[in-house]
Amino acid sequence: MVGIIDNKNLTLAVKAAVEAGSVIMDVYNTAFSVEIKDDKSPLTEADKKANDVINSFLKETSFPIISEENKQIQFDERKNWETCWVVDPVDGTKEFIKRNGEFTVNIALVQSGKPQLGIIYVPVSKTLYIGDVENSLGYKAELNQHDSTLNRIKALLKPLRPKKRDSDTVQVVGSRSHMSSETLDFIETLKVQGKSVEVVSKGSSLKFCLVAEGNADIYPRFAPTMEWDTAAGQAICNAVGINVISKATDKSLLYNKENLLNPWFIVSRFS
Repeated sequence: MVGIIDNKNLTLAVKAAVEAGSVIMDVYNTAFSVEIKDDKSPLTEADKKANDVINSFLKETSFPIISEENKQIQFDERKNWETCWVVDPVDGTKEFIKRNGEFTVNIALVQSGKPQLGIIYVPVSKTLYIGDVENSLGYKAELNQHDSTLNRIKALLKPLRPKKRDSDTVQVVGSRSHMSSETLDFIETLKVQGKSVEVVSKGSSLKFCLVAEGNADIYPRFAPTMEWDTAAGQAICNAVGINVISKATDKSLLYNKENLLNPWFIVSRFS
């Protein structure tokens, strides 16, 4: 079990995520200001500081970085990248601003368009999720402090266990108050199949984690997301046998595309 973070790149990403979580909480506990970016999304000092921390760690590798807060590189250059990092320093900035704790640090290593390593760190709860797709290993650790040593993190790792048995109740990840019409239609198809549906809700990439750790069955995402929103979550899900399937292609989501916008997708423990 402890071998999962003996991988050099994974170890580096774990360190980057936890250190970023620490600087995020430094901002979270102050009266921070909010900027609005050109795409109308919010930006805080936490996004910037966390991005700087993560870049400082990942630049030790030879792999280029796609980050929400970095200047985006043209596809003419990116198309030659066999391997790259895909990063969201603060996934769920709106949740950060609301101070509800449901925001994360997302770091993924992508090879040939497919996520191979994924780290999601939840700064408020100090919860760490790790996925190693090649070795089919997924773990969760609940840390006592942000500056936990690697040995301490290893000691705290527990395997992620998705649900195995079918039941008449399907837990669907979605919003209780702002469900899209497409998601409601999806739920109706489940009911037609004789299933009872329970809606569970979380912010940011924690939606992937709900399915990976067995607290939900399906996460249908019928709204826009970017690659940095999903790469780490997909790696963690794929590592434990959970599919993340594009509605456009009926195949796994791919990364470092010409357009970094994802198609709609479904995260499901069902094949």
